Amino acid sequence: MLPSTTKKVPYSTNKDVNTRIRENCLYELTGSDLKDDQALTERIKKLNREWDTERFLETNASLIIFIGSLIGLLTMNFYWFLLPGFISFFLLQHALQGWCPPLPLIRRAGIRTAEEISNEKVVLKHLRGDFKQQFEDAGEILRNAEK
Repeated sequence: MLPSTTKKVPYSTNKDVNTRIRENCLYELTGSDLKDDQALTERIKKLNREWDTERFLETNASLIIFIGSLIGLLTMNFYWFLLPGFISFFLLQHALQGWCPPLPLIRRAGIRTAEEISNEKVVLKHLRGDFKQQFEDAGEILRNAEK
C-alpha cells in the first residue's frame, strides 16, 4: 500500500531528523522576532518562498536528466543516457513511496515538506489573529486561510 501524499516523506525520513525539523520550527515560532503582526506577516511571506522537498528534488532531478541527455546527444555515447534513466526511476520511486536516494541528505539539510511549511504558516496566522473572526460561508473561510 502506498503512503499518503502528505506523510510519505516524513514516513521515509529518520525519526531523529523529523524531530530536529519540528524543533527548528518550534524555535522559529517562539522566537522573539515574532512579536507583532508585521513580523508575523513577513515570516509568512518568507515561508511562501521556501522550497519544499518536492520542488528541490524535481529541480535537481530535471537538471541532471537534462545534462545527462545533452551530454549523451553531444558525445553520442549511450552510457550517458543511463543517468537520466536512473534519475527518472528514482523520481518515480519517490512519487510512489516517498523515498529516493538523495532524500536523507535533503531532509538532514533541513528542507521541509509542503505540509510542514503549511503547518507553520497556520500557526503564524493563528498568532496574527486571522482565525478569530466568525465566518458563515466556506468561501470566506477559504479566502481567510489563503491570506
